[in-house]
Amino acid sequence: MFNTKTILATLAILAGLAGATVAQAAEDEVHIDKQNWSFAGIFGTYDQNQLQRGFQVFKEVCSSCHSARLIPFRTLAEEGGPSFSEAQVKALAASYTINDPSAAGGTRPGIAADFWPSPFDTEQDARDANGGALPPDFSVLAKARGVHDAFPFWIFNYFTAYSEGGPDYIHALLNGYEAEPPAGFELPEGKYYNHVFPGHAIGMPPPLADGQVTYVAAEGQEAVPETVEQYSRDVAAYMMWMAEPHLAGRKQTGFVVLLFLVLFAGLMYGTKRKIWAGIEH
Repeated sequence: MFNTKTILATLAILAGLAGATVAQAAEDEVHIDKQNWSFAGIFGTYDQNQLQRGFQVFKEVCSSCHSARLIPFRTLAEEGGPSFSEAQVKALAASYTINDPSAAGGTRPGIAADFWPSPFDTEQDARDANGGALPPDFSVLAKARGVHDAFPFWIFNYFTAYSEGGPDYIHALLNGYEAEPPAGFELPEGKYYNHVFPGHAIGMPPPLADGQVTYVAAEGQEAVPETVEQYSRDVAAYMMWMAEPHLAGRKQTGFVVLLFLVLFAGLMYGTKRKIWAGIEH
């Protein structure tokens, strides 16, 4: 039988080990700055110009390796998104070749209803072209990634409606590459050092460089910097839109529902006071 002292000693050891593990995890955790996004907060909406720029970065840079298999071309013309014209979307879709067994020759030009095609025919082709690594699909990646807030700070996220962890992480990751790893860090062959990526050894080479994508400013608008910082912000916002294209509508609906519940609660309280006004209790 274990006596009380043995049990207390065991609990103390376990508590110490748990504390050391938490401390080590906190030490290894990379701090990611939260960015200011137009779609943040209860009333946030997407910036159409930013989404168009982000789409340009995705198309010219990211889509050579990454797919977006859940995104049909037609969504690019929907309200609340990049809002390209239907003619632009049809022309874009037609510029891609879609595999279709029912078509003559097994392929045909794309149409607006088609989904964004993968740059590789098979998963193995994708791995062979990327050193064995499979580039993740971009469709909902912005919702699958996030940042960690230590207790008790994550509690405030419920009050600020913070849901931009994915874009914050993507933005930080694209800016997190370093030419040389720090002293003492052994970087495996074929990997690149990124201080944001878990483990810091990432298989994707730095995808962005200053001046890589040429932005064309709309009439009356100021020129947008063509830098890695700007590219990463724009493509992260576009990836958030891909993952949640109806974000603004959902927020509007949620606000109306909350307003109704507040009014309904007030009505029920007034009804209760009226019914029980002349009854002793």
